[in-house]
Amino acid sequence: MKGAVQLNIIQFSMIYLLLLIVLFIMKKSKINQTRLLLLASLRMTVQLVLAGLILTYIFGNPHPAFVVLYIVIMVGYSIRRVLSKSKDINKTFKIAVAVSMTLSGVSVLCFFVIAVVGENIFNPQYTIPLAGMIIGNSMTGITLGLKTFTENIKKERNRIDALLNLGVTPKKVLLPFVNNSLETALLPTLNNMLGMGIVSLPGMMTGQILSGTVPTTAIMYQIAIMIAICTAVCLTVFCSLQFGFKTLYNKRNQINF
Repeated sequence: MKGAVQLNIIQFSMIYLLLLIVLFIMKKSKINQTRLLLLASLRMTVQLVLAGLILTYIFGNPHPAFVVLYIVIMVGYSIRRVLSKSKDINKTFKIAVAVSMTLSGVSVLCFFVIAVVGENIFNPQYTIPLAGMIIGNSMTGITLGLKTFTENIKKERNRIDALLNLGVTPKKVLLPFVNNSLETALLPTLNNMLGMGIVSLPGMMTGQILSGTVPTTAIMYQIAIMIAICTAVCLTVFCSLQFGFKTLYNKRNQINF
């Protein structure tokens, strides 16, 4: 198998013509998000170009410090993004989310690189791309889980107060909301897994095949990373909510949210 075709700048630039279709549809549908589309496209391009330059340097000059620093930045940015969208939760809850994201993501990443791939955890070729997929999906999962949790509690506040007045403990009242939020957070990943190989050929597998990797090897990597992602999302959301929801009530069984 040949490796991926190298794109020159003219070939690469052609892809931006597709945005004209999106702009046309948005204008016809009276969706006033033209500025957001252009900003998102520009920001994505700049960020990925910078990431490409940084990774090229790191791959050419491999050092544990570079790998650790890159992952720290990745995790830190993910935590910041999640917490910026979950301003209603208290400080202790936020700490639980941050710790859960860090420990769950890094633990699954270390297991994948060391036990499954059999490489040194400081090998940037494997650790950084895998970290991006694992931590990125965990960020999406916990964002969805927290959003579902907080919105459902606000929606059901009257029912929650009624149950508390009847003597039901806060733990029993809030636990169904935790479980429902975990289920909601997991559904996108599970649905994605259900459709793989039939509806879609996922990104990691496609990239490896384009680079000349034997399809069977690419398939094994894809199956492995999807199970790792599912585990990381589940651990992150479960730990965040399990430790976090307990910060919402005090010893007098009063819920403060």
